[in-house]
Amino acid sequence: MLFASDNCAGVAPEISQALARHADGMAHAYGKGDLDREMEARLAELFETEASVFFVGTGTAANSLAAAGVMKPGGMVFCHSEAHVQVSEAGAPEFLSGGGRLVPISGPLGKIDPQKLDRAAMQTPRDFNHLGQGVMATITQASEAGTVYSLEEIAAIGEISAKHGLALHMDGARFANALVKLDCTPAEMTWKRGVDMVSFGATKNGCWCAEALVVFNRDLSSHFQFLRKRAGHLFSKTRFISAQFEAYLEDGLWLDLARHSNSIGKELEATVRDSNRARLAWPSDSNQVFFITDQTHAEQMKSKGATFHAFPTPKGMEEDIGENEQVYRLVGAFSSTSDDVKQFADLLAG
Repeated sequence: MLFASDNCAGVAPEISQALARHADGMAHAYGKGDLDREMEARLAELFETEASVFFVGTGTAANSLAAAGVMKPGGMVFCHSEAHVQVSEAGAPEFLSGGGRLVPISGPLGKIDPQKLDRAAMQTPRDFNHLGQGVMATITQASEAGTVYSLEEIAAIGEISAKHGLALHMDGARFANALVKLDCTPAEMTWKRGVDMVSFGATKNGCWCAEALVVFNRDLSSHFQFLRKRAGHLFSKTRFISAQFEAYLEDGLWLDLARHSNSIGKELEATVRDSNRARLAWPSDSNQVFFITDQTHAEQMKSKGATFHAFPTPKGMEEDIGENEQVYRLVGAFSSTSDDVKQFADLLAG
């Protein structure tokens, strides 16, 4: 009953097999091998456009390199006030971008309000050096609140970003979960809606350690290879990241894994809806489910084997929270089972 995070899950068997398959023999290092080149081309093909691909080991590295790649003196990156880059990356985007500043933009349940982004960008004109200059906007898909930006919402933010000369980045740590929810193509969810680059995450969805920064705008990509090296995220044996992507993308495995974790999310959501000891904090679009219950009851459940975490109350939540209540997060993983959900349901029922 470990529903604390999809990061807690192991590795899909297909990924393990691919790593073992490429473990023997010799290959060129630092991303120069045949498999590395093949996977770079495969990701560009997946997005149906020319793209520069930079493999890294963590989502934080991908997000921070995105900011570093567009940074200018006094540069500002607009993000949601509760985004991972803002609250959970320990200042890495500012550090790796050489002092860039994150500017929080509010919006309900993890999603940037486009009008507020537009207003914030207008209030920071590039010719007023006291404020700094906007260089990028970043959105999280799926968001930290489990919500998913619609294609129309992405397009609206893309138009506003272009209007103000901002690169648009997508933090896709749970990219696959959002994609299967929207039932669209990667191209339709990214560059066709104005996204310039995406942190394409696979670690949360069955891989061991596989992330990629995919850059669609060629004007932005020329110096990313140097930034990656300087930041210490150029793996000497990059083939073991590439090997994971080889299996991950084969026959739609990545989508199947995401569909499963999303379905576990729906089972968890139904469990909470049926409970008289808890209630949903808000509906979820992905594998993350948020519920409200009495803190004493939550601790009792944890003492009996359930693992989940408290979650800060986000902006835009309409449910009231009682004096001894708390919002908690459950996360379904590719390896979670219906039996796990059943055991959780039994504990939730008390």
